[in-house]
Amino acid sequence: MEKYTADVTRYDNGMEYARCGRSGVLLPKVSLGFWHNFGGVDDYSRSRAITRYAFDHGITHFDLANNYGPPYGSAEETMGRLMDDDFRPYRDELFISTKAGYDMWPGPYGNWGSRKYLMASLDQSLKRMRIDYADLFYSHRYDPETPLEETLQALVDIVRAGKALYIGISRWPLEALRVAINYLKEHDVPLLIYQGRLNMIDRAPIEEGIIDECEREGVGFISFSPLAQGLLTDRYLNGVPEDSRMSKGKFLKSDMLTPELLNRLRRLNNQAASRGETLAEMALAWILQHKAVTSVLIGASSTRQLEKNLKCLSAEPI
Repeated sequence: MEKYTADVTRYDNGMEYARCGRSGVLLPKVSLGFWHNFGGVDDYSRSRAITRYAFDHGITHFDLANNYGPPYGSAEETMGRLMDDDFRPYRDELFISTKAGYDMWPGPYGNWGSRKYLMASLDQSLKRMRIDYADLFYSHRYDPETPLEETLQALVDIVRAGKALYIGISRWPLEALRVAINYLKEHDVPLLIYQGRLNMIDRAPIEEGIIDECEREGVGFISFSPLAQGLLTDRYLNGVPEDSRMSKGKFLKSDMLTPELLNRLRRLNNQAASRGETLAEMALAWILQHKAVTSVLIGASSTRQLEKNLKCLSAEPI
């Protein structure tokens, strides 16, 4: 593939940016997630095309984690190749995040939220991504066994060591979120962002008070699985396609598609059609209309899919 030169109009192609909480960071309202389609089992040329398209259309935030792949670590390795092949000249325009919290290597130190695990994992992640620092480093999940102060102090020290510029947490319960906000504020490393699953099917962050807490405390919120892993698209309106994520049954199980859910999806699709939109466009716009939401993380298996999802930025309020 030829040498990449970013589109000179990349910041004039319709992308909108939102302030992340009460910070100096502006994130694109649509960010690119590397959970799927960027692993060692995926075609690198396709991953490269998707990432180029994203950046050429103003998506500056790439979201990764140590265990994204498969196999584990391989999405970060893909990011490293992308840096070397295309994005090294644009490093200061990119906002790259990664995470640690899920099982990554055998033994007692390759999982959860200990200081040893978090620091070792980030060192490994930086090597795989071939970058000197992460813009954002997350605790990927709440650890009920490790003292919160240990996890949080490790995050503070990671920033002070220059290995990450900002700190985030993902999928922590409300009370732990409150502890994190206060601890990090007291140690002069304020919590930048909370990552949670929010979509038109799963509204837990709203129902549990997470969204309100983030808005009240000036913490950004970014939604992962905004399309419920494809359920909030036209993909499953007529059942389970043979080549779909649900047919593989790893993260999305076929028994989830109950008659009740299928009827609900069809009603939502009809609502979207009446607005002149696709179900995916409406679903993304629904999340972004919440004042506390900074960005949505979308996956993409093609540039065409990414192009379609970016239309949510021009959708009418719901």
